[in-house]
Amino acid sequence: MKIGSGFFLLLICSNAVMGQQTFIQKDYTLFEYRVSEKLSPADTAQPEREEYPDPTSVLYKSLMVPGWGQLVNRQAWKIPIVYGIFAGIGYYTYTIHTDYRDYKAAYYNAQRGADTDFRFGPTPDYLQGVSNNQLLQNRNDLRNRRDLMFLVMFLAYGLNALDAYVFAHMRSFDVSDDLSATTTISPDFLADRAPGLKLSIQLNRK
Repeated sequence: MKIGSGFFLLLICSNAVMGQQTFIQKDYTLFEYRVSEKLSPADTAQPEREEYPDPTSVLYKSLMVPGWGQLVNRQAWKIPIVYGIFAGIGYYTYTIHTDYRDYKAAYYNAQRGADTDFRFGPTPDYLQGVSNNQLLQNRNDLRNRRDLMFLVMFLAYGLNALDAYVFAHMRSFDVSDDLSATTTISPDFLADRAPGLKLSIQLNRK
């Protein structure tokens, strides 16, 4: 009788254990289980990271050919702006230089009088009868403005390379919308061992 009761109790326990295992098995009638089983490793692979150009290489290319660095950075829309600035500065410099040559020739001829050898060319008609002081003042002013435009052209050339170099550096920075910042304030000691606070800011993905 005791043996029969023990066998009956063992049978009940084994059925309970098997029922529990069956209960915790995945129910493949649920959508999420069926989808997760069908996913392949290729479906869950992380996207490849974009390759970015070397900032130093971009800088050298911009110095060799203005606009080349912007093209490498995939900012081709900046190239017309770069050459438009160069064209504007160049045209204005040429106009000032032409006026400077006219005043230079007129002042030289006025100083030499009838003995002039027209070393810098004849005096333009629109400068006939202008006083020597006015010719000298305008000549010097135009020369200074022309030299300044040479400097502006050099700065524009440098800014073209700097723009490409800085953007190549900043391009790899993560500026997506799923970033968050965690601020932590904790007690700390200053340089003289005086009590103070430490502020830490850490960028995290949401």
